[in-house]
Amino acid sequence: MSSSVGNQVRASHILIKHQGSRRKASWKDPEGAIIKNTTRDSAVSQLKALHDDIISGKAKFDDLASRYSDCSSAKRGGDLGPFGKGQMQKPFEEATFALKVGEISDIVDTDSGVHIIMRTG
Repeated sequence: MSSSVGNQVRASHILIKHQGSRRKASWKDPEGAIIKNTTRDSAVSQLKALHDDIISGKAKFDDLASRYSDCSSAKRGGDLGPFGKGQMQKPFEEATFALKVGEISDIVDTDSGVHIIMRTG
């Protein structure tokens, strides 16, 4: 762990992959059958519903990440651990660094798919 405060953040995320994602497979869809048939719009709709459930208190971020995220970080409730600038795709990095600890982003688009991000540190 780096002690240089301000250079690293910690975040969790929920990733929903879609037809436009650079890798059309995930731990829950190894053949990519679902991902290849998921439009970006339907991925965004799914993510918005999850976001609403978190904001309203109906569900916890890490529970939804474990169930729905296409990222292998789902096993850790979406936790990506600490990272610095240049380690993530630019839109993801910019969104994460702009959040305050405990805040949840709106929909963030990357080459991997669509995400909601919660800054945890």
